Amino acid sequence: MKCLLQRVTRASIIINDRVYASIQQGLCLFLGVSRVDTSKDISYLAKKIPNLRIFEDKHGKMNRSVLDIQGQILVVSQFTLYGNVEKGRRPSFEQAALPEHANSLYVEFVKALKSQNISIYTGKFGANMEIDLVNDGPATFLVESPSSVK
Repeated sequence: MKCLLQRVTRASIIINDRVYASIQQGLCLFLGVSRVDTSKDISYLAKKIPNLRIFEDKHGKMNRSVLDIQGQILVVSQFTLYGNVEKGRRPSFEQAALPEHANSLYVEFVKALKSQNISIYTGKFGANMEIDLVNDGPATFLVESPSSVK
């Protein structure tokens, strides 16, 4: 499982020209699910991400988590994180989970985050979404569960 996360001052998802979800300061997470991912991968990411100390303290050091700042999280399903572009010019999505499997783990991941008393908002799985965000820093990190690291 891969999660590309961006520290944001604001982020929103627009579907059919309407704001579907939006957050203020916090994290925008793009979650990619592979064919081999399981609940173990969710558990790893759901524990790791909220505790990452990537927000600045009063001394300007990355020393605070999204929990510490009481930030919000916007979760977006992003199968293209498993797009392989090593060969040719068109991505191969062989490693990406099939929609049923991906959606099931996506929902489970969101529930795992919500259980930690974090304000969570989501996109609409499988929808064509426009993401509007202001990356704070910029600060962007790729977090992968152990099973996805080769």
